[in-house]
Amino acid sequence: MASTPQYLTGDKAALNAFIDKFDTFLFDCDGVLWSGDHLFDGVPETLELLRSRGKRTIFVTNNSTKSRQEYVKKLNGLGIPSDVEDVFGSAYSSAVYISRILKLPPGKNKVFVIGEAGVETELASEGVPFIGGTDDKFRRDITPADFQGIADGSTLDPEVGAVLCGLDFHINYLKLAHGLHYLRRGARFLATNTDSTLPMHHDLFLGAGSVMIPLANASGQTPLELGKPSQAMMDAVEGKFQLDRSRTCMIGDRLNTDIKFGVEGKLGGTLHVQTGVDKKEAWQKPDAVAVPSYYVDQLSDLRQAV
Repeated sequence: MASTPQYLTGDKAALNAFIDKFDTFLFDCDGVLWSGDHLFDGVPETLELLRSRGKRTIFVTNNSTKSRQEYVKKLNGLGIPSDVEDVFGSAYSSAVYISRILKLPPGKNKVFVIGEAGVETELASEGVPFIGGTDDKFRRDITPADFQGIADGSTLDPEVGAVLCGLDFHINYLKLAHGLHYLRRGARFLATNTDSTLPMHHDLFLGAGSVMIPLANASGQTPLELGKPSQAMMDAVEGKFQLDRSRTCMIGDRLNTDIKFGVEGKLGGTLHVQTGVDKKEAWQKPDAVAVPSYYVDQLSDLRQAV
């Protein structure tokens, strides 16, 4: 049974010991740094404190709607100086996996995307050809001709070898029908992440995991997940940043993604914040999916170490 997490808020000595224990901090974004476009109080100052103590800060997000460059723009705009090497998102993780590990065969190397521009940008950065995504041809109602063309295969691209599903704000029957029939024809089923919800504007909305459920249900397949808590993502993060897992801490708000990611990745610690999806009652349950090492009320409580 997991030990009880240490509560750090208000305990200066414990906070300093916590910070000193790690060289690298992996941060989830939605629910930890911000909710939608609302930046939580004290976040830039907290990150500056950690950096001033020589700590590496890396943003590891499951939100695939933005590319790394778009995240850098958002971070800098919110007063958190960052560059592209500070960000590792599920869209980038998916592109790296497809291009460097999956290596689809010639003639079957296209990806059908259910998702937003962030996925497309990262696939393009890795030289992975794709269709679907933000293409207006798929952002419309399905027609009788579509049903016929999909069923007989005449409107399907024979070079598609994988279906990659992420958060799609324009999900519709036409996209799902194409995705299903590519899977029925042997395409690999991949998911940028399987978060059921997305924290936005201090509330919850549908996440990528909810978008892909119709495909999983209709195909009878479970996608290979390429975001947190996938250890394929952890291996990629470790390889890219050459981090020491024992001196690395994952900071997040979700048990089944962030905290599980750190626990299964055998990191030196995990820190849970109470500003996002899960609250402490979730890991106090006997059947909790994961239990953090530490917790605070909000990320800015780390500033109490000063």
